[in-house]
Amino acid sequence: MELLLLPVLLAVFACALGGLYLLGAFRRRRPGEPPLDKGLVPWLGHVLEFRRDTAKFLQRMKEKHGDIFTVQMGGFYFTFLMDPMSFGAIVKEARGKLDFSKFAMQLVKRVFGYVSIKDEHKFLQSSSNKHLMGDGLVVMTQAMMPNLQNLMLHSIGQADGQKTWKEDGLFNYCYSIVFRAGYFVEKAKEIDRVASEKLFYEFRKYDKLFPNLAYGVLPPREKMEAERLKRLFWNKLSVENINKRENISGWIWDQQQFEEEKGMEKYMQDRHMFLLLWASQGNTGPAAFWLLLYLMKHPEAMSAIQKEVDQLLMANGQAVKPGGPLINLTRDMLLHTPVLDSAVEETLRLTAAPVLTRAVVENMTLKMADGREYKLRQGDRVSLFPYTAVQLDPEVHPDPLTFKYDRFLTPEGTRKTDFYKDGKKLKYYSMPWGAGVSICPGRFFAVNELKQFVFLMLAYFEFELKDPKEEVPSINTKRWGFGTMQPTRDVQFRYKLRF
Repeated sequence: MELLLLPVLLAVFACALGGLYLLGAFRRRRPGEPPLDKGLVPWLGHVLEFRRDTAKFLQRMKEKHGDIFTVQMGGFYFTFLMDPMSFGAIVKEARGKLDFSKFAMQLVKRVFGYVSIKDEHKFLQSSSNKHLMGDGLVVMTQAMMPNLQNLMLHSIGQADGQKTWKEDGLFNYCYSIVFRAGYFVEKAKEIDRVASEKLFYEFRKYDKLFPNLAYGVLPPREKMEAERLKRLFWNKLSVENINKRENISGWIWDQQQFEEEKGMEKYMQDRHMFLLLWASQGNTGPAAFWLLLYLMKHPEAMSAIQKEVDQLLMANGQAVKPGGPLINLTRDMLLHTPVLDSAVEETLRLTAAPVLTRAVVENMTLKMADGREYKLRQGDRVSLFPYTAVQLDPEVHPDPLTFKYDRFLTPEGTRKTDFYKDGKKLKYYSMPWGAGVSICPGRFFAVNELKQFVFLMLAYFEFELKDPKEEVPSINTKRWGFGTMQPTRDVQFRYKLRF
């Protein structure tokens, strides 16, 4: 019996050791590596605290360990670099050493059920360069204008010509208008507005589940709801349904052609369309909410941008009049709004908080700006969180928690790009769209769309908070890391036609 028991005990012991190894119990900091903080719970490490409030957790780790440290979270080891002067060492590193695609592929598969194909990122980048920036934005701006104006003016009942106040939740209003205008490619007059509102309602359900879905921590009932919503949007955005539209955008058409040529299954193309919808519409509406809220809380900012809007319309021979023609806001006009541009940048500095992550493909040495060098292990991940590392750094941006609409303006009224830390000019002083090869390919379209919406709000409406003393709501900390943040509650406002 003893002879039989010994192998069993050895097997159990080996399994226990293997389990502890997988849980990270035996990992130790090697010479030359960043400070290591595994947390108290094996395998989980700091993931729960990180999920509760990413910004607060990383600030605590920085105070404890300095501007570079490695933490264990959910079986992975993440090295966070908090020194903005050294961001270039991560952003510019070759994909052969630091690769973002593997991490991104895992995320989109979990959240959208989509499996990417070879050369897809390269194609998406080139297609976005063609359609979502430069001359391509001329076409996109023209397509968005009738949708935005019809939805905005219909919501207040322009037809009766009455200048009566209408109330709504600011977040709901901004997100709904921007989403619906950006989703549909047909003219807004041809849209079933009731159906589009219902679709936005379903989109918001999914949007609320998104953070926990991304982290894989949805409870069973919510997981079932997420799967229902996925199927709903896969059907709504199916290749079959998209191709029934009269005017398919060049950006979407190019995506379909590329996927067809690569032999992608139709069902996977449907899933990709859902991914593109969320990527293109999931941040602009919330950003519009924050910007309009800041303008209502800062009358001097509202006045300065209102003046810029009115002067630009006048310079282009346009005016908003009762019964008059709709505004023809062109891409060229939107290139001449430096005050609005600065307010947009300031809003994103305060409310956009992505976590930028790369997989460490091979053992490598990270060289920091001050000359220090640290070894990174193959299989680990390295991350940047610019929100706390630079966007809220009081040395880079004095009084960082205060909205200053002209923070990104020079005394001459041009765009300001000179920001300093330790007496040295920073290249990465605000990173709402990421950086390097993983920078958001649709950033120019998103900013253009945001500016269109805010420009039209200022041109057509007077608007104000229902309660002028209402405080700016806090940020929903559960959404750290996924682009533009969302508020913990909505804010009631009212609006009416200016003329």
